[in-house]
Amino acid sequence: MMPTTEARTGEDLWLQTFLSEERFCPTEPKTLDQTGLPLSVIESLVLKHLAIVGTASGRGIAESICLPFRILEEVFGVLRTRQLLVHSGAAAFNDYYYMLTDQGQQRAKAFQQACAYCGPAPVPFREYVIAVEAQCISTESPTDKELAEAFADISVDEQLFDMIGPAVNSGAGMFLYGHPGNGKSTLARSITLCFGQDIWIPRVILEDTQLVKLFDPSCHREVVEDNSGILKGQQYDRRWVRIRRPTVAVGGELTMDNLEIRHDPVSNVSEAPLQLKSNCGCLLIDDFGRQRIEPSELLNRWIVPLEAGYDFLTLATGKKLQVPFEQLIIFSTNLEPRELVDEAFLRRIPYKIELTDPSEEEFHRLFELYAGRLGCEYRRQVVAYVLDRYYRPAGRALRRCHPRDLLKQVKNYCKYKRIAFEMRPDYFDKVAVSYFAVVFGNE
Repeated sequence: MMPTTEARTGEDLWLQTFLSEERFCPTEPKTLDQTGLPLSVIESLVLKHLAIVGTASGRGIAESICLPFRILEEVFGVLRTRQLLVHSGAAAFNDYYYMLTDQGQQRAKAFQQACAYCGPAPVPFREYVIAVEAQCISTESPTDKELAEAFADISVDEQLFDMIGPAVNSGAGMFLYGHPGNGKSTLARSITLCFGQDIWIPRVILEDTQLVKLFDPSCHREVVEDNSGILKGQQYDRRWVRIRRPTVAVGGELTMDNLEIRHDPVSNVSEAPLQLKSNCGCLLIDDFGRQRIEPSELLNRWIVPLEAGYDFLTLATGKKLQVPFEQLIIFSTNLEPRELVDEAFLRRIPYKIELTDPSEEEFHRLFELYAGRLGCEYRRQVVAYVLDRYYRPAGRALRRCHPRDLLKQVKNYCKYKRIAFEMRPDYFDKVAVSYFAVVFGNE
């Protein structure tokens, strides 16, 4: 079983989740107790912020560490009583400017040496677990209509559609395999859209005095709210960030270190692994089988999490932490799955879906799709010319990426020649020779 919260904060989170139109919505804490944080953590963030900026208003400090000003007023009073900071002037709206005393500078330096992190206050780990349980994809059951909406921008034939639907609903892992260029990665990225658009995640997690950064702009796309900070009539907890449901994609660069909490001993701050960053979304292992680690080593690491729905990670303190493992794992490969893994693991990945080459009719639809997207008129007779000239005589296989690539090259050719971008046989003649000869050889 996953860890459960004992604190009143956790109960409040469940209540606000139940009452909200969303599955989970982190409302703003109204007291220090409701932050779930030790006072020492908040004090350290205040002092380290002032050590960096010199002087700041109370509201400026609150904005920096993402906690409500009315909560921090109590903290400022405590720090003044302990002679760690002083007023340096009056600010607007019954606020003050603050600066560190000599004693405060020493205390801030000690905090910086212990942990260099300075920024939004963390969220207790137990609250992150609640958020994952409330927003996980296993509670979703996408219909064929929702699947169609998610795949509206790509071409998926009905037979493939009927195979993907049950796989997505299962929430279990899947293999997407087939020849390169047939849209495995594109399809995998579209699957995430079936589960709803947005989720909430903490920027930073706190557990056992350790800070773990979770929000990663390279993996997560933030949903920007209006400037008032109001979400459906409520102030939300700014320690959390609203993001598009994530699809975290990794390829040949994947190593085992990416699957563990990575600790920086200099800053004493840790980075969340890929499976935490992809929770409530999809984790795409692209080009599976070509990583720098053996497929069996990677898959053995995930045998238990795939079945149990949780994983174990190790903090820098040595403490073992049970974390949610709630994402759809998609292995995309150009190789046959049985060439990569044994039967025992294939049994744990119940859906193996082959993306075959498109039919000629689908090839036409792809040209029509990309012609509209790139800004030119679709001409069926020109596609027929391309098939007669460059595919049938050479026995060349159709790939779903070809229409897009060829049209882009035609567009670049027209731009270079300063002529109108349109589908004409002679324009395809200009680009097809180099495209097939250089990229695909004698297919």
